[in-house]
Amino acid sequence: MEAGGMTSRWRWVVRLLFRRIWFRAALFSLSSVVLALLAAFVAPFIPYEISTKIGSDAVDNILGILASSMLAVTTFSLTAMVSAFSAASGTITPRATQLLVEDSTAQNALSTFIGAFLFSIVGICALSTGIYGTSGRVILFAGTILVIAIIVITLLRWIGHLSSFGRVGDTIDRVEKVARAAADRCGYTVSVVPADRPATRGRRPVRPEKIGYITHIDLKALDEIASRLACAIDVAAMPGAFVTPGREIAWLDRGDAKADAEIRGAFTFDHRRQFDHDPRLGLIVLSEIASRALSPAVNDAGTGIAVLGSGVRVMAALLDEGRTGGTDNERVRLPEIRIDDLLDDLFRPIARDGAGIVEVAIKLQRSLAEIAAMAPSAHGLLAIRAADALARCQAAMAATSDLECVRGVYRAHWTDQESEAGA
Repeated sequence: MEAGGMTSRWRWVVRLLFRRIWFRAALFSLSSVVLALLAAFVAPFIPYEISTKIGSDAVDNILGILASSMLAVTTFSLTAMVSAFSAASGTITPRATQLLVEDSTAQNALSTFIGAFLFSIVGICALSTGIYGTSGRVILFAGTILVIAIIVITLLRWIGHLSSFGRVGDTIDRVEKVARAAADRCGYTVSVVPADRPATRGRRPVRPEKIGYITHIDLKALDEIASRLACAIDVAAMPGAFVTPGREIAWLDRGDAKADAEIRGAFTFDHRRQFDHDPRLGLIVLSEIASRALSPAVNDAGTGIAVLGSGVRVMAALLDEGRTGGTDNERVRLPEIRIDDLLDDLFRPIARDGAGIVEVAIKLQRSLAEIAAMAPSAHGLLAIRAADALARCQAAMAATSDLECVRGVYRAHWTDQESEAGA
């Protein structure tokens, strides 16, 4: 059982490997080279009658056209990708660029074009040496037709993908998707009131030897360690936490230096946070997108409103008691995440930067009310943030009519409910 929905270390490494653009490009390139050279080995099995129907120059001409065109298409694709990365970093947020770099459609397109280029080059070189013979050209011709079909399909998908790749709306959707996936995958339990921390007196602390962000925890490995030691392990720092050698990452009842090293080995550290098991990073990036859009230089209220809608959906995923992220493992216990931390990650920057925009302020009040309906026990915390957002509007809005609109929405969602609660 993989507690908390987190993958084991080797699966995590494989997942990261498949996201690297060089890995896909190398895989496609190797497959293309193997396909080009395979013709020489299959040639003896091709009937002579079929071989004579393929002209001696047919394959050579096609491969020459393919080589020159694929080099140009690869250069164009690289330029489009770099432009999208630069635009996202400069106009959206640098943290979102990571998702664009890992885009599977872009990586498959670039890998296919590079692989097709290498296939044609290897084919031309092999034809020049004469290793194919008459029968080998048939296999090479069939492989070339297959490669052309793959190129056409990939190119059509890539052209359609470029219409939205790196745009603000597309980036918001990407961040929302990974944040909701992290909410389902992580082992967090969202709490309104922080639970009592496990007693540490007499227990053994485990501290890291590295400085950085936790990006993954192998809970399966921790469960095996706890089972072997016949004790409980309390995880003190979850993915997204910045740790130093002076901060505890786990507590256990018994153990030795070897067990400490094994527990440290279950934690993966990096210089940057990763989205996969860190839903708070998704909320932070969403708020950064909104803050950039609500700056005086951009003044894009629509993006701020879109971010609030995405943020509510991510919060709904985190507050869903039926999500798969929960764990009933008694040997490995995970810390809770407080809902007020999530609210600060998402709403405080938007409340600050959108205080002077009536449309954003109204959407913010309604978003807080929608979350309160999903988490009635957090009504008080949400009401505090709604009142804080209203106070920011009172200080920032110049038009009295705009301020009255925001006050009306605030009274409709909060004042009446507080009166009913008091009664």
